[in-house]
Amino acid sequence: MSTTTEQVTGWWATAISDISPGVIRLHGYPVEQLIGRLSFADTIWLMLRGEVPSPGQSALFEAALVAGVDHGPQAPSIAAARMAATCGVGLNTAVATGVGLLGDVHGGAGQECMAVLADIHERTTAATDPTGADPTGADPTEAVSEAVSGVLAGYRGGKRYVPGFGHRFHPRDPRRDPLVRAVEDAVREGVVEGAYLRIGLEIERQLAPVPMNVDGATAIVYSELGFAPELGRGLFVVSRAVGVLAHAWEEHGEGRRIKGPIPPPLLPAYRGPEPRDLPAHRDHGAA
Repeated sequence: MSTTTEQVTGWWATAISDISPGVIRLHGYPVEQLIGRLSFADTIWLMLRGEVPSPGQSALFEAALVAGVDHGPQAPSIAAARMAATCGVGLNTAVATGVGLLGDVHGGAGQECMAVLADIHERTTAATDPTGADPTGADPTEAVSEAVSGVLAGYRGGKRYVPGFGHRFHPRDPRRDPLVRAVEDAVREGVVEGAYLRIGLEIERQLAPVPMNVDGATAIVYSELGFAPELGRGLFVVSRAVGVLAHAWEEHGEGRRIKGPIPPPLLPAYRGPEPRDLPAHRDHGAA
């Protein structure tokens, strides 16, 4: 069967970028009109959503991106990037090493929290508006409380951490309050509805004294702005990649070679067998 031109060009068909000699359009917008007029956060939004955000959406989105930029060398992604930068690899490889560590445990809580918020929102909507018309069911506040209780019961029963709440390092995450205030402001200004904010705050109330962390706060922001939960980790990667790059570059400039996880005078504790000799009958070639 012969391959037509349409089949070939359609193989990589995309609605994102329109590229030809002398032309670069992103979702239809000429790139020369975007340069200097859209912020980087605006451009991320455009690439993912296909439209330019409103000023209010842009400000809230950027706040969440800024919040996740860095958490110091004790974060595995940052530590790995710094070690890689001392091993003779390029800066791009050092950054890829750090970003590659962002998985379910380190870097995935925001996306997991978004999924929890979406689940509770769906349960709440079903309880208060089962027909899809104007809400005629249960009281929305009561429905949120009951839905949160049901979900948290599952986590408690399985003795699992609730993603987006509590922090191994901070008694109270310093990024939580400004992000929550930003969402509250956006609700008052009509930028977002506030449904996910109410759910997040109710989870925090029922988990007290365990507070919300940055993953929970950014999950609320991204959910309020209409991003799918599956994009949660990707957005965190975009944010944290900035910190990874900065740390890799700093380490590169210090000129250290082959930096390990602990200083050279120290060695990992050994917990294996005591020193022993290999039996003589194990000599290579022995009968």
